[in-house]
Amino acid sequence: MKRSRQLGEESINKLLVKFSVPAIIGMLVNSLYNIVDRIFVGNGVGSLGLSAITVEFPLTLVVMSVALLIGVGSGTLISIRLGEKKESEAGEILGNAFFLLVILSVLITVVGLAWLDPLMSLLGASAEVLPYARDYAGIILAGTVFWTVGMGMNNIIRAEGNPQVAMLTMLIGALLNIVLDAVFIFAFGWGIKGAALATIIAKAVSALWVLHYLLTRSQVRLRLDKIRLRLAHMLRIVAIGFAPFARQLAASLLNVILNISLSTYGGDLALAAMGVVMSLSTLIFMPIIGLDHGLQPIIGYNHGARNFHRVREAFVKGLVVATAVSVLGFIVINLFPAQLVAMFNAKDAELIALGSRALRIYLLLLPVIGAQIIGSSYFQAVGRPVPAAILTLSRQVLILIPALLILPPFFGLNGVFYAGPTADFVATVLTGLWVAVEMRKLTKKEREMAPTPAR
Repeated sequence: MKRSRQLGEESINKLLVKFSVPAIIGMLVNSLYNIVDRIFVGNGVGSLGLSAITVEFPLTLVVMSVALLIGVGSGTLISIRLGEKKESEAGEILGNAFFLLVILSVLITVVGLAWLDPLMSLLGASAEVLPYARDYAGIILAGTVFWTVGMGMNNIIRAEGNPQVAMLTMLIGALLNIVLDAVFIFAFGWGIKGAALATIIAKAVSALWVLHYLLTRSQVRLRLDKIRLRLAHMLRIVAIGFAPFARQLAASLLNVILNISLSTYGGDLALAAMGVVMSLSTLIFMPIIGLDHGLQPIIGYNHGARNFHRVREAFVKGLVVATAVSVLGFIVINLFPAQLVAMFNAKDAELIALGSRALRIYLLLLPVIGAQIIGSSYFQAVGRPVPAAILTLSRQVLILIPALLILPPFFGLNGVFYAGPTADFVATVLTGLWVAVEMRKLTKKEREMAPTPAR
């Protein structure tokens, strides 16, 4: 109880450091793992290996979307219930979340493996890339349950007020993955299969770490023998978690369309180049998402406790930090584009040239993306899934996908690249308008709760 009470009593600055810094470190290490993973594949397997990972990436996003659907949904609910002093109900939500993660993971594995080759072809794999994509995706699908349980349950650890353990989960998995990548790809010569095995083994270790904590040390314990499935809890988990789920699922759909467009207008080289762009962009987005994860329990708890002034303070400070990270990333990318791309394959001059151009164009409006992410996820933190879902989908579905369908026929490969900043601009304007209305409502609630001066 003490850990959750701090969310309503400690200063917002201290809470942001305590909750967001561990999440940012964890996410940053995770993004570094993604970059190092592709660097190993690019240098150990070649550009076809990079293309294969890019083709498979929409499938990874589907797995992550399920983890976020249940993990963020249940984590937000648990934060709110702890704020309302309802620990017993928080425990019930945890049990239902674990059940959903396991069932959905098994479903993804069975369906994915049954349709593996057609799925990879649908995602943009050419005849040359297909064998690599098949080897990589098959192993990733087989270990889906480790990925979803580790990532999903980690949100709950953070929600109960223990961000350091959540950070350790990501650190353990990411660092182990990097070490195993080097061993499996270069020492054992296992190529693309080695990269996939390294990922799944690391995810399995992370999942076991998370389960051990939830079974033995957590404030909200996972009791496997006392899980009572309640439809109301499941529906609420899904409703609250729908926004990040939709964001990741939309990102998967987006990547499918993106891969097809890249393959059509630029071939396998364009797929490899965009894979590099996506890897480098995670180095910027993951710290912002880590900040966002740290904000979620702070905003959720204080909203449940009706401390609206603290909700506003946490949101504004999160917005400022996210924007600063976005601007810093934008500066680095525009100063050193060729050097960044060359890390993935220094011998491929064509990849370096195309990757540098793609990096600068696709992330042209990077400085505003941090504010858009924090703004859209605010509604998720306060338990309002509809506006959260709309704002999340505005960039990756409502705007970016149509842009990818409309611009390339007129502008070719450049049209694919310019679809990114087009979507960023429109989505940020929409999010800004919606957040402005919400802040006015929050001010009104603060005034209504203010004590009336004695006469």
